[in-house]
Amino acid sequence: MRILVLGGTAFLSAEIARQAVEAGHEVTCLARGSSTSPPDGVTWVRSDRAAGAAAFAEIDGRWDEVVDVSRDPVQARVALDVLGPSAAHWTFVSSCSVYADHSVPDADENAALLEPLPEGQAGTPETYGESKSAIEQMTLAAVGEKAHIVRAGLIGGPGDGTDRYGYWPARFAANTDTVLVPDIPDEATQIIDVRDLAAWILQSAEEGLTGIYNALGEVVRFEDYIAESQRAVGTPDVVVPDVDWLVQHGVEYWSGPDSLPLWLPSGHDGFQTRSNRAARERGMVLRPWQDTLAATLEDERARGLDRERKAGLSRETERRLVALWQLEQR
Repeated sequence: MRILVLGGTAFLSAEIARQAVEAGHEVTCLARGSSTSPPDGVTWVRSDRAAGAAAFAEIDGRWDEVVDVSRDPVQARVALDVLGPSAAHWTFVSSCSVYADHSVPDADENAALLEPLPEGQAGTPETYGESKSAIEQMTLAAVGEKAHIVRAGLIGGPGDGTDRYGYWPARFAANTDTVLVPDIPDEATQIIDVRDLAAWILQSAEEGLTGIYNALGEVVRFEDYIAESQRAVGTPDVVVPDVDWLVQHGVEYWSGPDSLPLWLPSGHDGFQTRSNRAARERGMVLRPWQDTLAATLEDERARGLDRERKAGLSRETERRLVALWQLEQR
């Protein structure tokens, strides 16, 4: 197959390109490459999609598959206008953030969506879900009969630049000081391994699969995920404050600075428990979640357990909170 990846230098898009080359496909990546390069074996067209249609000046011919992971509706529109007519199959990697309601467990692809951003409005981090919703809508309108829309959940595994899933195994592996863990043993986690997601996207392209699918991992209790993270490296001392205490002391949910990754506010019972049945029925294969965790820990060690992270508590903040919690328990 002749495959064009719009991206190819970061995490999922890079893994798609790598697996496609390994499978013997002819792969082109269109990317700026401002910090990293695409995998070996691809044809790299260095271009910035902010340039509009001019960004595709060096792209020509027909494509058996185009993969777009964009979060900017303006850039996605240009790609559809320029490349849509010459693509036999089009994969858009969307997100389960397009859903309007995150409170209902086991919801499937028919759940209500957020209102899409108005045509012509650029996406921002604050409008991520609305941006993806808008791109879904325009993709279906432009290439609907050949579109595969992949609503990914939280993606984990080697190379994850968000630092969320890897925070906990890396924190236990560092084995320094006492670890602060939220008291949410029965809360759900639902991670899909980047390698499994990339493999299914390529398989679907080869088979010509179209339609809309949730691409999600299996549901794993937070307590089990934490226990496995500890088992892999030993068991440092932990404290387990209740969630109200954490909120009162300024700890953030989910991701970002001074957060506890994978911890969600109330009303999000369905956020990490969505149905993946449709994708599983169409060939999506998931490795055991313990394998993903082990590979993530190996990657975290290689990147440095004490590096500055995009998600999680800083050591200074964690020490302060642990000391305060222990003082209050006396």
